[in-house]
Amino acid sequence: MSIRIRNSRGKQRTLKNEFKQGEISMKLSHTLAAAGMVLLAGATLAASDTPLRVAGNFSQNITQVEIERTFFNGLSEATGVGISMNYNPMDVVGVKAPDALRMLRGGSFDVMSVQIGMASRDDPFFEGIDLIGVAPDMETLRKVVDAYREPFDQRLQERFNAKVLTLWPFGPQVFYCNHPLESVNDLRGLKVRSFTPSMSAMLESFGATPVTLQFSEVYPALQRGVASCGVTSPTSGNTGNWPEVTTHYLPMAVSGSVQGHFINLAAWNRFSPEEQEKLLAEFAKLEDEMWDLATNSSSNADACNTGQDECTDYRKFTMQMVQVTDADRERLKKIAESSVLPIWKQTCNAVDPQCSEIWNETAGAAAGLRID
Repeated sequence: MSIRIRNSRGKQRTLKNEFKQGEISMKLSHTLAAAGMVLLAGATLAASDTPLRVAGNFSQNITQVEIERTFFNGLSEATGVGISMNYNPMDVVGVKAPDALRMLRGGSFDVMSVQIGMASRDDPFFEGIDLIGVAPDMETLRKVVDAYREPFDQRLQERFNAKVLTLWPFGPQVFYCNHPLESVNDLRGLKVRSFTPSMSAMLESFGATPVTLQFSEVYPALQRGVASCGVTSPTSGNTGNWPEVTTHYLPMAVSGSVQGHFINLAAWNRFSPEEQEKLLAEFAKLEDEMWDLATNSSSNADACNTGQDECTDYRKFTMQMVQVTDADRERLKKIAESSVLPIWKQTCNAVDPQCSEIWNETAGAAAGLRID
């Protein structure tokens, strides 16, 4: 190959290129091949990250969502497991709480934060982890949850192709009402938000009318008079601004509103056993953090909901505190034993004849109760 140029005096001369045409072609081919290998390596590295589509809590549960978002966005770094994370609160992606287990089974999401009481309509066995009146405090509830975890996880895998990653409560479930109250007797005739079948059974025993609503629907329902009262945790009600549309606060804990983070088995099996072990260790830390929030924040949220000086961590409102009496607690206990547990046994045993027997040996034993 040759190139003709003119020198400064305008005369032409020919320069011989130091490469022959074939050599240039070979050099160019090698360069392009090398570039292609770099691009392929980069694509392979990106493809090695396991994608996880996560549907978290309702965005109104500000504290829980903040904890979840921080956890999931940092999960890959914390475990050293390559994960491509896509986290969104469930209401942002249009998920209804009762549909969670079916969506998880179908693979619509890889991981979901599931409100077990609402999702248990697909299988009453799951509600056995948090039946109304069974666990009057967080310490008892944790014993019940731990005792029921293994059969719960086994059934979740068999029926809904998913695995338990965490089990934890929102906190004691208490009453926010826009109607004057002096005791639970005053719930008679009122429309009260419910989100589990056993809660509906309790409310009917109190003479109230249960109205099934997911969390994001409660504020407008209270505002418009569709419901007179709502049941949720002290922290969730406060961050959801329920005291803006209610006046009376009855802090009698009827359950813990147990939640779980579950993963679709197909997504879980994309991880190696070593990676699964690392992930479970991190989810155990998340579970402990959620239990700590439920256990340690409720009293401060009580103070904030009712405008007390002790309020420090939440927004201060001016609801009227209704004192819980021993008679109220005793009535709840009797309703649990005479109504809630028998109704749940009938419903669950119709699906699985061993249901109540499994409950007696696990959750019931932990709570000191038995379904006959």
